[in-house]
Amino acid sequence: MSIDITLLLRENIRNLKPYSSARDEFSGDAAVFLDANENPFNTPWNRYPDPHHRQLKERVSQIKKVLVSKIFLGNGSDEPIDLLFRAFCEPGKDNVVSINPTYGMYRVAADTNNIEVINVPLGIDYLLDTEAVLKAVNSDTKIIFLCSPNNPTGNALDHKSMMHIITEFKGLVVVDEAYIDFCPEKSLLPLLDHHSNLVILQTFSKAWGMAGLRLGMAFGSPEIIEVLSRIKYPYNLNILTQHKALELLANEQIKSKWVTTILKERDKMVKNLLTLPFVIKVYNSDANFILVKMDDPRGIYNYLVEEKIIVRDRSSIALCKGCLRISIGSPEENATLIEVLEQLV
Repeated sequence: MSIDITLLLRENIRNLKPYSSARDEFSGDAAVFLDANENPFNTPWNRYPDPHHRQLKERVSQIKKVLVSKIFLGNGSDEPIDLLFRAFCEPGKDNVVSINPTYGMYRVAADTNNIEVINVPLGIDYLLDTEAVLKAVNSDTKIIFLCSPNNPTGNALDHKSMMHIITEFKGLVVVDEAYIDFCPEKSLLPLLDHHSNLVILQTFSKAWGMAGLRLGMAFGSPEIIEVLSRIKYPYNLNILTQHKALELLANEQIKSKWVTTILKERDKMVKNLLTLPFVIKVYNSDANFILVKMDDPRGIYNYLVEEKIIVRDRSSIALCKGCLRISIGSPEENATLIEVLEQLV
């Protein structure tokens, strides 16, 4: 599917002239830099970072098999989420459609930008209701948000259902794949070139263990990436993040090892939880966490806090009544959790 992205843009964004930094006007090697009002001492931290993240994008391009022109790097995935609202949604007029329950930052970014969110509940076992999503769309809908694997439910959304939405909707479809490294075969990234309205979000926070670096990715058509790059803060990724990420991305094998361990531990965790009489159901997960329905979830949560074990109480979230969300930790951490829960039996 091909659409004209410029027709979806806010008029002021279409006409915006981006800020031009010293590093935009010159990039490369030189003996003396006197162009950016930097302190000449304390090398290399005295220099502004590359605003275009050239080296880092090249490495991401190699790992993800995506052209550099289709990659945006941000301060976590939250930055491109906010930028998509700012670029394509007119405050007080446009709206977005989102599944429910899902990642809470879509709502926060929408509220911050004064954009209405139309929520579409997931079906039984958190399945995607394709027709309900498309029916919720109206003439002011600019973006549909789909999180797959979804947070907090953990399940990857049905591939055909997502593709039906992408091909039918005339606006942007943002598929948030923050947890896709735990089920890479379910990624839509290989289809990016065939759908100009598709934006895919991924992150280095989960499988790569870089949550503290705040490094997220957005993949889309060159036209969409150009818009996001034009309106972002000039130096959105600091030099420490860029350097450390390049260092960590040099070793893909360790990431693969971590993922394998986490998936094995997830299966073991599910098996052990299902032996506990107060566990009603463990929902299917394609991520590095599980959603568990329990008797007295708040009481169990408080008990775990007293034992210095922290999980997430999601029982107040739509369609998650009675549920705790449990991240998969190290083998030792997971064993400790089960041991402590078994003391309640």
